[in-house]
Amino acid sequence: DRTTITQDPGATMSDFLPYPRDEMIAKNRRASVSAIDPKDKGTPDEWVPRHPDMVRLTGRHPFNVEPPLPKLMESGFLTPAALHYVRNHGAVPKCEWATHKLNIGGLVDAPTTFSMDDILSMPSRELPVTLVCAGNRRKEENLVKQTIGFSWGAAGVATSVWKGVLLRDVLLKCGVKKPSDGAHHVCFVGAEVMPLGRYGTSVPWHVAMDPACDLILAYEQNGERLTPDHGYPLRLIIPGYIGGRMIKWLTDISVTAEESDNHFHFMDNRVLPEFVDAERATAEGWWYKPDFIINELNINSAIAYPGHLEVVPLTGKGQKYTVGGYAYTGGGRKIIRVELSLDGGQTWTLTTIKRTEKPTEYGRHWCWVFWEHEVDVSDLFTMGSPGSEKAELRCRAWDAAMNRQPDNIVWNVMGMMNNSHFRIHIHRVLDAAGKPSLKFQHPTLAGPGNFGGWFEEQSMGKPGAAPAAAPEPVAASVKAGGKTYTMEEVAKHSTKDDCWFVVKGKVYDSTPFLEDHPGGASSILITAGTDCTEDFEALHSSKAWTMLEKYEIGALGDTPTTTAAPARTVTITPIKGPVALDPKVWIDMPLIEREEINANTRRFRFGLATPTTDLGLPVGQHIFIKANVDGKPVVRAYTPLGHGPGYVDFVIKVYFPLLPRFPEGGKLTQFMDGMSLGDKLKFKGPLGEYIFNTDVLHPRTGLAKPKDALLTFTKNSDSKSTFNKLGLIAGGSGITPCLQVAHELLKLPQDIEIWLLYANQTPADILCQAELDRIAKDPRMHVHYTVDRAPAGWKYSEGFINEAMCKNYLPPPGDLTYVFMCGPPPMLDRACKPNLVKLGYDDAHMHCF
Repeated sequence: DRTTITQDPGATMSDFLPYPRDEMIAKNRRASVSAIDPKDKGTPDEWVPRHPDMVRLTGRHPFNVEPPLPKLMESGFLTPAALHYVRNHGAVPKCEWATHKLNIGGLVDAPTTFSMDDILSMPSRELPVTLVCAGNRRKEENLVKQTIGFSWGAAGVATSVWKGVLLRDVLLKCGVKKPSDGAHHVCFVGAEVMPLGRYGTSVPWHVAMDPACDLILAYEQNGERLTPDHGYPLRLIIPGYIGGRMIKWLTDISVTAEESDNHFHFMDNRVLPEFVDAERATAEGWWYKPDFIINELNINSAIAYPGHLEVVPLTGKGQKYTVGGYAYTGGGRKIIRVELSLDGGQTWTLTTIKRTEKPTEYGRHWCWVFWEHEVDVSDLFTMGSPGSEKAELRCRAWDAAMNRQPDNIVWNVMGMMNNSHFRIHIHRVLDAAGKPSLKFQHPTLAGPGNFGGWFEEQSMGKPGAAPAAAPEPVAASVKAGGKTYTMEEVAKHSTKDDCWFVVKGKVYDSTPFLEDHPGGASSILITAGTDCTEDFEALHSSKAWTMLEKYEIGALGDTPTTTAAPARTVTITPIKGPVALDPKVWIDMPLIEREEINANTRRFRFGLATPTTDLGLPVGQHIFIKANVDGKPVVRAYTPLGHGPGYVDFVIKVYFPLLPRFPEGGKLTQFMDGMSLGDKLKFKGPLGEYIFNTDVLHPRTGLAKPKDALLTFTKNSDSKSTFNKLGLIAGGSGITPCLQVAHELLKLPQDIEIWLLYANQTPADILCQAELDRIAKDPRMHVHYTVDRAPAGWKYSEGFINEAMCKNYLPPPGDLTYVFMCGPPPMLDRACKPNLVKLGYDDAHMHCF
């Protein structure tokens, strides 16, 4: 029932408490502190008491911490507030119970402002919930390749009893509207103020209103009022979700038709594909793609005992040791088993799960479990024999949906949701007394300056010593009957169908191994055709060096052998002349012309290496531009207006400071506006998901394509899609990729019809007007404009893009019809896509540059 305020369904408030209330409060107080940590002196948070044992992950300020893993586990099932991990983006707001207000608005019948006493007077809900930072165990990912996040260890997780009022009860009290009335999301904002605004996010309406989901506006933790670091006086708790959705210092809730447009809702808490780095994510709008948002937790587990560098002396036959740790999952699912391997994952055994939590009356499990397993130390001793590849403890967990942890890390640019097998290395050593012992080594230690984990030593070398060299492969001499290749020859083999690389002077063909690589094919492809010795040495184990020998095909030399390279049939498109762009190398280009188009729009022409050099940019792709602004690199992606032998043109809108929304303006565009002729910028590319194939000759016959031949495009180098009608929607500076595609397709003799719908604020904001007027003269091209504010006599549309505009000025849906869009994400997600769907377009026929 989603229409009435929640009443007690037969369970009392204490039914879900794992311990008696007085015992829970006493435990929480024993760990609490009142002193100010000296590390906080001189920071905005020097008024907040904090536990000195917490490991600081981002220096003194802001406060982002986790406890040492042993201390977390020693606390037991419930974590005291003082030892609960903290994720703060800025200074802790100074909030008072008496003056704090919660504003409820949006799609509700009765917008209301609640005081804390108002909230306290409502029916309460109290239950234990495990909170987890989405970056838990990120340091392991940072050792594969640096992410944009700081290095969490394995203790970015904690469990407390949270008490408050159900969110649904507050919304019902305000007369919340239903999805049938247009209410689809509930947005939240806290008091935390940062340069990019206040921290906010949203959840779907059905999650907020489902009593089984237990969304709580909490004011107590472990039986006591919240502490400043944990959101005093009011915070959001969303059981089964990542911590990044649980707004602290909550001040505003709004029921909306669309998800939150808060900066942090889009630019944080995403798991992007492993081939997307930070530059590409920003350039291609990956942050705004809805499929990559993180809400529910994934399955995860870790080993806490034995601890890092724990030494267990050997006492003889029959000696036992209890291995233990934690496991958690999301969505209210139950952890059904945790498995332990003593031999590096070759064999597994079930552990014993210690269940403290009682499921809710709706059957949900919101908390972690602890697990343990008694092992024979003699088995560990055998596994720890010198040179053994089995000298490794591993754990993995399963939940009721049969989700389980993957064997290996799958890297992503934010370093989030790492849930690969947790691995501890076992070493046979002598203890301080000279007795035979076992020493255990965790993969990492939390924080930027803490080293000594086996993964850290593997990647960075042991502390105080030169980086540990990987086992040397055989010297790079030519085997009997072997071949030598130049780097120029290796560089030609740089595709997923033909992938070579060089390590320590030897040439390897990794093509057969791409799909089996634990880090994914893209991890190898980014090094294809290059010498990747440094990267390989930094990341790979002795096992990997051994495997490498299987793929050796020769050695690097100054001249190739006369025998042909290993046979592989590939199609190579001949290059007619030198090409400027290189997707793996930044190149300098000088500014050779500039034109002032209007008050804030410029045309910049950059010179290529020679008057005959071609840019080398496929149709549909774009280019990174980089400049050093105020001592820091700034990178943006742009699509050229045009290019030819020896030059490339960009039409750029300069974003000057605009108070209060954009006080600094666009750093790169203002830098470019200040350039003089001869000044240089750096360029790299091509990049992008799409390529429109504009070959006029058939690739196999070499004959001209017939006039009625269908055109094609590819996405991420996958199979080709055929089309003969193309709709283009552009907003503001998003016109450049649309114009690039239209301009190149109209050069072809094929029967193609193109529609362009271009949105701006005013007619004066229309970019590339002369070029648009020129292509509009082609009978195959249809151009229409809409502006927010139209002058008298305006002959085109006015207002946001709507269903009528899409129907009248874009092609109707069909098997050979596609629409491509480029513009601000809110425009695409709220205006373009929904209206195209209404007209019958499906996802496969709608694409965003």
